[in-house]
Amino acid sequence: MKPYLALVFLFLAGCGSAYISPAVEEASRNDGAAINVKVVPLTPAVVREANRSRYVPKHLPKAFTQLTSVPSVNEVVPEMPQPAVLPETRPAQMEMRVPPALKPTPYRIGVSDVLLLATPSPNSTVEQLTGLLAAQNKRQGYTVQDDGSIAIPDVGRINVAGLTLEEAEAEIFKALVKNQITPTFSLEVAEFNSQRVAVGGAVAKPTLVPITLKPLHLGEALQLAGGITAKDQDYTTIRLYRDGKLYQIPLTRFLKNARLQKILLKDGDSIYIDTEFDLTKAEAYFAQQIQLMQLSSSARSQALQQLQLEISIRKGKLEEKRANFQARAALDALSRDYVYLAGEVARQGRFTLPFNRKASLADALFSASGITTREGNVSQIYVLRSNRPGDTVTAYQLDARNIAYMVLATRMELRPNDIIFVAEQPVTKWNRAISQIGPSFIQAAAAKIK
Repeated sequence: MKPYLALVFLFLAGCGSAYISPAVEEASRNDGAAINVKVVPLTPAVVREANRSRYVPKHLPKAFTQLTSVPSVNEVVPEMPQPAVLPETRPAQMEMRVPPALKPTPYRIGVSDVLLLATPSPNSTVEQLTGLLAAQNKRQGYTVQDDGSIAIPDVGRINVAGLTLEEAEAEIFKALVKNQITPTFSLEVAEFNSQRVAVGGAVAKPTLVPITLKPLHLGEALQLAGGITAKDQDYTTIRLYRDGKLYQIPLTRFLKNARLQKILLKDGDSIYIDTEFDLTKAEAYFAQQIQLMQLSSSARSQALQQLQLEISIRKGKLEEKRANFQARAALDALSRDYVYLAGEVARQGRFTLPFNRKASLADALFSASGITTREGNVSQIYVLRSNRPGDTVTAYQLDARNIAYMVLATRMELRPNDIIFVAEQPVTKWNRAISQIGPSFIQAAAAKIK
């Protein structure tokens, strides 16, 4: 009796009376199909190629990324009246900038220096140095001229600019020997005119301090200018201009630090003692500022209230825009991109593609509670995508019998109007066919056989 029942079922299935389930099969117009269907197994290379299709996700309105703009208090505070007394400039918390340390170097002769030649008294030497030196320790001064040389009668011009005293003595010695004059002499600098440091500002005697054979330090230069005359040391600054840069030292720190007093100076340095703060004017200015602060405090209190009101209005506008957008989305009144789920998924329906980002095959499957592994055939998970023009459908097939291949589902990007289809298990198809035939039909057929 059982073989006969099976034959009956096969007969009904062949006549089209049994259960028919959907499936994905390749087809072409040559077969009489309306569209071409191409099944492509899903591999990493296929995923990369499929993801190259251009797609720009829809974006949320600016209201969801825009922050509430907050006006500054100064925009709403009324303008204060201009002060009648201007502030006095004072170097409060004055930053100290010390110049780089210099190494002491020998004095080098320069233009306008006056050199002194002195000779002993022997007659023979005096006679030989006629016109150059006189007897009885006579001392003769020679000024270094613009070309850097000194002119000695009967000898000629000797270039000494830029030389130390020892180097200059050697050059003069050579010149005297060349002119057959006994070179018995001594060389000194009578006047130091080529290298100077300017000192001005709040000092007793603004002056030009010459640099001599002895190195010149900052403390010594100030003493040679008569000392600092500023009354208020707290607001007095020593400013040093050197090689295009300005350095500054607060006077109080200068007086307490011997190292600062020993700062070595060089030719071209300019020192200025700066003190502009007047205590009497300052007192009037501060009294005026107190009155203005009281007036400003009252105005700011009112401005803060206006500011809070303005912020709440602007914030309310943003929240209203967001709420309106969310309401339209809930009522399905927005243009959205969808993907459709069919076959053996836990919940058939449509999956809405998100804003501002792309979604994957895994996102859509698991948002619908995944695949029902009891009925669903994990070897036949398809993404059906229409490729226009030509009405060709590409069926990307994911075979997830090896669950590791589900990684491809996280990489496969979805596009609008894709259809995700999961085929049924063969045993599921059989069970459904039997359930549709019905026990009563089988019983009726069995009764006739008897």
